[in-house]
Amino acid sequence: MTTLEADITDLTHDGRGVAHIAGKAVFVAGALAGERVKLRYTGKHRHYDEAAVEEILLASPDRVVPRCAHFGVCGGCALQHLDPAAQIAAKQRALLENLERIGKVQPQALLEPVTGTPWGYRRKARLSVKFVDKKGRMLVGFRESNGRYVADIRRCEVLHPAVGERIEALAALLESLQAKREIAQIEVAAGDDLVALVFRHLQPLSEQDRSALVEFGKTHQLGIFLQPGGIDSVAPLWPEQAQLSFRLPKYDVELDFRPLDFIQVNGGMNRRMIDHALGLLDPQPTDRVLDLFCGLGNFTLPLARRAAQVTGVEGEAGLVRRAQENAQRNKVENATFYSADLAADQRGAPWAKADYELLLLDPPRSGADAVLEYLPKRSTRRVVYVSCHPASLARDAGILVERHGFILRSAGVMDMFPHTAHVESIALFERD
Repeated sequence: MTTLEADITDLTHDGRGVAHIAGKAVFVAGALAGERVKLRYTGKHRHYDEAAVEEILLASPDRVVPRCAHFGVCGGCALQHLDPAAQIAAKQRALLENLERIGKVQPQALLEPVTGTPWGYRRKARLSVKFVDKKGRMLVGFRESNGRYVADIRRCEVLHPAVGERIEALAALLESLQAKREIAQIEVAAGDDLVALVFRHLQPLSEQDRSALVEFGKTHQLGIFLQPGGIDSVAPLWPEQAQLSFRLPKYDVELDFRPLDFIQVNGGMNRRMIDHALGLLDPQPTDRVLDLFCGLGNFTLPLARRAAQVTGVEGEAGLVRRAQENAQRNKVENATFYSADLAADQRGAPWAKADYELLLLDPPRSGADAVLEYLPKRSTRRVVYVSCHPASLARDAGILVERHGFILRSAGVMDMFPHTAHVESIALFERD
């Protein structure tokens, strides 16, 4: 492949540098905006090309030495070579660019970024597992940047330290198992008091292997779960009554969850995000609030401590059951939950017919455009939208402004995934 010099003018949504050569965009892995690099082409396409850095000729002042020895090979992080403050600035620019380009809207004010610790923050992860004959050993980790292979790593700087510092020990455990070729993946799920590992195995485990897993759990104080089939097959091996939960002390709430349930990946940022969202929404003791895509009740139960009534709606029935159980356990009596497919038309549902003063949206990457066909109603004075994908937020912001008559008062980013290109953001909409 050809090697040549180029100036990097921008970053892509996945953290690669952008150069323009002969009028064509080239996405350069390992390059930062403002740099001049020598690059090597790795792929050519009709509308763009791909390349990798061969040599940095002029470095960006925001370039830093990655903390992780595996950065550049492991696909778990994309931006460890960029100063954390510069990461936030890049994500803020991406949010504003999407709002203007897709939604044709601009916030009246830019919110201060919500940030936390950039290391050891991941309490949820899926680790790939593979015994490699050529290397004669087990690999445990995220996929490589190219997605084809399991990254050969010894530790992970962004995973919860109970797991991130034990990658080698985990690989050694798996190598010792009779079923070492039958373990497909490991799910990591960390509660406040217990960190759990869920071993997905394709064949039944021998008593010897089960004993080895239990001993590993006892030695490292990790909960061990087995998953022989689908999601519903997950069950604790040790301790037998293992339970995961996280606390939101400011709201006197504790949420129980199962290892494969969706929870926010970054526990510290989740607490800050809840405070931020409730501060923007500003629920009053007489307000009725609708919380869509509510999951386990992450926002619903804190909101119930402040408002008259909160209705949570979620598409996954299992999460709705857990939300109801969490409400009962926390003695929250003014929260009601419904299971509904929010990608379908739900305007005939009882919860959709009711009036609400406040609306909170926390949708998946696909956004909330289906819901915005019939909500919010005229009774709703304020909407807070928590987004994991700036493009869908931008589209939906345009709908709220143009079709429903809201003003985009403010928007900003929340650093839920430091060192990755993932952009988590929040926006406040109010009636004119």
